[in-house]
Amino acid sequence: MSDQQGEQLTRAEREQLEAELAELEGPRRQEIVEAIAVARGHGDLSENFEYHSAKNEQGLLERRITILRSRLQYAEVIDEEAAAASGVVTVGSKVELEREDGEQMTVDISSVGGVSPESPVGKAVLGKKVGDQIVVEAPRGTWRARVLSIGR
Repeated sequence: MSDQQGEQLTRAEREQLEAELAELEGPRRQEIVEAIAVARGHGDLSENFEYHSAKNEQGLLERRITILRSRLQYAEVIDEEAAAASGVVTVGSKVELEREDGEQMTVDISSVGGVSPESPVGKAVLGKKVGDQIVVEAPRGTWRARVLSIGR
C-alpha cells in the first residue's frame, strides 16, 4: 500500500480526523467492550441479541478506526497560505458559483464535511480562478456555472 495516493487536507481537517480517531480508540472502544461484557452476563450467546449487536458495533468501530488511521497516514497537509495566494480553487477553498440559470451557491471543497474534491463539483472547480466557467458532469445531468469568488 506504499503507492497509495493520499488525500489533501487542511490542518483543521487533519485535526478533526485525529480528534475523531482519539474518541473512537478511547471512550467509544471502552463503551463497546463494556457492552459486550454486560451482554455476556445474560447467558447463552447463541441467542443473545445484545451480545451480537455489541459485537457488530465493535466490528463497525474497528473498521472506522482502520479507515481513519489509513487516511491520516497517507494524508498531505496543504500549505493554506500558498493555496490562498495562488488564486485558484484548492482543498479548503470556499467557492461561490453562479449557475447558468442564475442560481448562486457556495461550496466548501473538503474531504471532511464539505464537497469532496472527488465529487463532480469538486473535480470541476479544482484549479479554477475567479471568472472561469466550469462544466459539472453530475449524475442528474450536466450543468454550467461561473466562479464568482474564492475564499478560505
